[in-house]
Formats: sequence, structure tokens, C-alpha cells
Amino acid sequence: MKYDIILCGVGGQGVLSVAAAIATAAGIENLNVRQSEVHGMAQRGGAVLSHLRISDTEIHSDLVAEGSADMVLSMEPLESLRYISFLKPEGIVISAQEPFINIPNYPELDKIHTEIKKMKNSKLVDTAHIAKESQNPRASNMAIVGAASRYLPVKTESLKKAVAILFKNKSDEIINKNIRAIELGGSI
Repeated sequence: MKYDIILCGVGGQGVLSVAAAIATAAGIENLNVRQSEVHGMAQRGGAVLSHLRISDTEIHSDLVAEGSADMVLSMEPLESLRYISFLKPEGIVISAQEPFINIPNYPELDKIHTEIKKMKNSKLVDTAHIAKESQNPRASNMAIVGAASRYLPVKTESLKKAVAILFKNKSDEIINKNIRAIELGGSI
């Protein structure tokens, strides 16, 4: 088994927390993981990209080749289109539907959504609503993890354990709200 993911979004959206949660879950299941990340001017709303590779055998490269990703997982819809060339024909795009408008000429959101929906396997997720429902407005990133969970090669229980590990310095309340966001995202 080999599963390659391109994770993308904008600085401050928690893209690297998403990558860490999935990678930690894979580690819990004794899978091999390789990750590489590129930070644009993240502190200023710049692009953030992470390559995440999961396998039950040795992985020789940190990078996902163009045309070979099983999933593009995006916290921002325009960013999902930027990295679509990485997706293999039968791959899936899962994107938050809410934009992070960080440029003056941001394209019309309806047009972006239409382009995403044209893809054979795509899902737009109302992560803001899910985060609000989990009572943690900052849990949009965990909502997208939940939405992706049925396609990932790790169990949802492992994702929940990963959140508890990654957020161990936070309160139990924060951990539980992030786990709830995963559960709610997984139910859509």
C-alpha cells in the first residue's frame, strides 16, 4: 500500500497541523511516513504546501510526483486548483469551500467552486460550519481531516489519538473539540 497526499492552504490555516495529524496517525498504525513542506510567506497569508507519503513499505522520496497524488487536501479552494497537477486521474480533491482572500484580484468564488466540482472525484466541505458546530471555530483544519478520513489509509480512531498526542499541551476541552470536528467532518 502506498498513499500520497498533497496538503495545501494559506499560512495560518493549520495545514501543517493537518499533515502532522495524518502522519502521526500513520505512525500509530506502524506505517512508514515521509513528509516535506514548503512555507511561502506563511505569516503573511502566503501559500503553504506539504507532501505527505504513507506506505507499508519503505519510502525513498519525500516528494509526491506530479500526476501521482491520491489526494489533494486543501484548506483553501483556490489553492486546491493550484496543485491539481499533482493529482492522479482517479485521485480525489477535498477542499474547504471557504476562501482565504489574500490577494486583491481573488477570482470569483463561484467560478472556483465550479472548477473543483468539474473534477471526477471532488468534495467541497463547509469547514467553518463544522468547526462552529464542534464549538471550536479554529478547528476547520480538523474538520477537513474528518472529511478526508474515509479515504485515508488510517483509521479514524488513530486520527483521534493523533490529535490527543499533538495537542497534549492544550486543555482536554480543546482536544475534545478538535476530535469532535474530526467526527463531524467524517459524517458528511
